[in-house]
Amino acid sequence: MMQQSIEALYEQALNRKNKPEESSYTNYLYTKGLDKILKKIGEESTEVILGAKNTNDELIYETADLLFHLMVLLVEKDVSLDDIKDELGSREGQESRLHERKDWRV
Repeated sequence: MMQQSIEALYEQALNRKNKPEESSYTNYLYTKGLDKILKKIGEESTEVILGAKNTNDELIYETADLLFHLMVLLVEKDVSLDDIKDELGSREGQESRLHERKDWRV
């Protein structure tokens, strides 16, 4: 089975944004705009939760859908994977701030 990296998935979403293909689902999402993309993120997040309660195969399938829609969202908002990696790197070695959810950037 062929694998696809998160980076390749992001690049695919970016390419579809820059070179729209009229019949593509990705182009449909970009055309409908941020609200449609966010709605799909919500739907896919719920499906991941339900998949996790069912089977690993369903969890894997729904997680792939969620990751795809997250890449579309990041491209739509002009957020790069490096931005996300930088944020993750800034958290490495930090104590959990779960109890500080209100002031998460303090």
